[in-house]
Amino acid sequence: MTITDETRADAAEPTLDHLVSDFYRYQDLLTPREAEQVGRIREMFETRVKPIANEYWARAEFPKQVIPWLAELGTLGPFVPEVRQFENSALYRGWVALEMGRVDASVATFVGVQSGLAMGAIHVGGSIQQQADLLPRMARGELLGAFGLTEPLSGSDSARGLRTTARREGDEWVLNGAKRWIGNATFSDVVVIFAKDEADGQVKGFVVPTDAAGFRADKIEDKIALRSVQNADITMVDVRVAESSRLPGIRSFKDVATVLRLTRCEVAWQAVGVAVGAWEAALAYAKERQQFGKPIASHQLIQDLLVRGLGNITASIAMCVRASQLQDQGLQADEHSALAKAFATARMRETVAHAREIMGGNGIVLDKGVARFFADAEAIYSYEGTREMNTLIVGRAITGQQAFV
Repeated sequence: MTITDETRADAAEPTLDHLVSDFYRYQDLLTPREAEQVGRIREMFETRVKPIANEYWARAEFPKQVIPWLAELGTLGPFVPEVRQFENSALYRGWVALEMGRVDASVATFVGVQSGLAMGAIHVGGSIQQQADLLPRMARGELLGAFGLTEPLSGSDSARGLRTTARREGDEWVLNGAKRWIGNATFSDVVVIFAKDEADGQVKGFVVPTDAAGFRADKIEDKIALRSVQNADITMVDVRVAESSRLPGIRSFKDVATVLRLTRCEVAWQAVGVAVGAWEAALAYAKERQQFGKPIASHQLIQDLLVRGLGNITASIAMCVRASQLQDQGLQADEHSALAKAFATARMRETVAHAREIMGGNGIVLDKGVARFFADAEAIYSYEGTREMNTLIVGRAITGQQAFV
């Protein structure tokens, strides 16, 4: 279904309290049904995720107890017709990413990996049987997945630089290589692994069980961002999977790019959420913190920082809204999501820095509400395409000139 102006005719009636950061009331673009579901997700994150977020972040552990709640609310695979709980738009899915990001970017990243990347790869490249077998279980949180693209020596150049190989032997494939920064991989049941076919040099996709012989996932320790996300280094030595584990719709990197196109805009929305979370904490602090005999919110310099942050958030929401609308209309191209991701993450980085500045020394401790966002922003700024790579995608679109190495 394409979301049209007619289907949104009833969207003007408010059904959900507005975030103070939604200064231009973009939330009103949601349908009442979408707004109602956003309200449930907001409540869950405020009451069940927010109270434990700092604790798990400090311990570098993932709160697995949230997975059934996420599944119950339909956050896993909402774009997949076979498993989504109700008809929804890209705008709705983006707003959900914002809501999750404004409370805990680590949980939002888990959802992005499970729902967008792993399920997205199976939705785009899987056979009818694979989709029927895997996607419902993943939507219920019964089968956890990861997305194995990035490698120790291949990140931005994944289109040409993959070193993981796949060799067919009869009805099996033999995989060898390494992957890095693979979210969820330490506790997932399956990982979608992308490897170059030795026969034709093209990228293929495989659903690999994490208990396969020769497969190993080691947690990456000592991170300073997204500490609750369980990133792993994966090594594969003669890992054998059946031909039935190959995703037949993944025949080249162009097909992988289709999956990334599904998720990149939602990462931009998530970045807006991180900016919102930090800005909201700084605003609340500024109203309470007394200096020179009055709240610091009454100081001109503090108001200037708050307004700069609000401007960044508002501009980023506007760009994300339009990119999502283009997706709903079937008009979104790579450059649209690339610009949204590059812009929103840059403005996020600036906004969380302003929020930390407003809070002074208290901005570097977890319990004051900004430090975690300040740190997590650094990871979001880089993953799902760095600012530089997304800039080159947009630059190619507007100049017609290829500037990639």
